[in-house]
Amino acid sequence: MSHHAKAEMLIHSTVESVFDAFVNPATILKFWLAKTSGPLAPGATVQWEFLVPGAQETVRVTAFSAPRHLAFDWSDGIHVEMKFMAKTGNATVVSVDASGFKDADESNGATEGFSIVLCDLKTLLESGQSANLVRDKAALIAGGK
Repeated sequence: MSHHAKAEMLIHSTVESVFDAFVNPATILKFWLAKTSGPLAPGATVQWEFLVPGAQETVRVTAFSAPRHLAFDWSDGIHVEMKFMAKTGNATVVSVDASGFKDADESNGATEGFSIVLCDLKTLLESGQSANLVRDKAALIAGGK
């Protein structure tokens, strides 16, 4: 049985800005990643380095329909679906559904991770500055190793 991780957030920013935050290296490096080999695009394969030391991933884009839908696979078989729904007043609901986790502990950890990512993105797009939520969680994880 495949376990899922789900997270959702209302962000007071345009759907284009929220979608672009995950696609554009200049933005994704402000709230989620330490490094990326390039932008997400239709059919792209990129290398991501997360803020947790040593955590990296090969990301293969499987769906790209700007600014509404983005999906990608990680090398370990995890499939991530992201949907972006425009709301009135320049707001966006972004939802993440990641599947392929081996057990509930893995999916629970990923749910927490994606929730923190979306909260930090909300702060970045609404205030212009990251709250370093992902960076600080990464420091906790690294300190526990």
